[in-house]
Amino acid sequence: MSVILSSRRTAAALRTSARVSAELLVVLVMTAVALWVLGRMWSVVWPVVVALLLTTLTWPLAAFLRRKGWPAALAASVVTVLFVLVTAGVVALIAVPVASQSGELVDGVGEGVQRLRAWAAGPPLNIGDDQIAGAFDAATARLQSSLGSTVSTVATGVGTIFNGLLTAVLALFLMFFFLKDGPRFLPWLARQLPGRLATDVPVVAARGWKTLASFVRSQAFVGLLDAVFIGLGLWIVGVPLVLPLAVLTFVSAFVPIVGALFAGLVAVLIALVSNGLTDALIVLAIIVLVQQLEGNVFQPMIQSRGLGLHAAVVLLAVTLGGSLAGVVGSLLAVPAAALIAVVWNYLRDQLGETPHESTADEPLPGSPAPS
Repeated sequence: MSVILSSRRTAAALRTSARVSAELLVVLVMTAVALWVLGRMWSVVWPVVVALLLTTLTWPLAAFLRRKGWPAALAASVVTVLFVLVTAGVVALIAVPVASQSGELVDGVGEGVQRLRAWAAGPPLNIGDDQIAGAFDAATARLQSSLGSTVSTVATGVGTIFNGLLTAVLALFLMFFFLKDGPRFLPWLARQLPGRLATDVPVVAARGWKTLASFVRSQAFVGLLDAVFIGLGLWIVGVPLVLPLAVLTFVSAFVPIVGALFAGLVAVLIALVSNGLTDALIVLAIIVLVQQLEGNVFQPMIQSRGLGLHAAVVLLAVTLGGSLAGVVGSLLAVPAAALIAVVWNYLRDQLGETPHESTADEPLPGSPAPS
């Protein structure tokens, strides 16, 4: 049975497609402009983002003190000072063992490389010395090319360090003000916006804050559990730099999936170059076991699907964030994806039609047209 195309319906479909394409193009252009403006303002936006992430971690303690009758300014000051002291203590605990064992670690790396070379040359791999030498030459060339950019980066290191210190100071001050005046922000925002926005924007902001807090606190707790169990396993095996590796595991937990792989790889490498292949395999087994417990027990119990993001979406978001903005992009990718999901879900709820509205406004396919 042949089908004859209707010129009227074809023209209507083309007009609809053109209109939708033009509207989509406008949305994409506005998104690109917004991202460009965000990039130009990044020196101001980045301290705000860091302060928000830190506030989600420290707000429970500040809220507890305020419920006990403490003035808002005093509670925020105590929590901020306590956070600075704890952070300084953790940095000191990391720097001392790393500095004391750095020479031993460098010697162990060289010995470990030679051990790997000897192992690869034997069965079952039987990789010849020429192949190994070629691989080492390629790696050396790549490292030298990377060193060129590293040297240029170090040349501007003073400005980078200054910017980092400035960001940290601004973030701490902003965290203090967020802890002190945070509960008054949404009522103030509602008074500044006209019409429907006075309701929609505060609701989306409140849901976004709840989602962000859920992500940061759950990742912090899961990272703490990972750091404790993996650090305990490394200590039992006798791997050096236990405390720095445990802290690295905790920090890496804020970059889902990729962070765990990176921290585990570093731990296995240090175990290999310092203790040998057997202990490295034991460390690998410990990390795999802890990661399985995290993925199947800890995270489902703690997060309770609070983000509402599929694991594939998380992995793609981390990959895209890392390719666009490096470590910072990987760190912010999952919270940004979760906030986008919050906005999308709210828009879908507000713009969606109920079944009653749909049947009342539009006839069902195949039904006679109203007279």
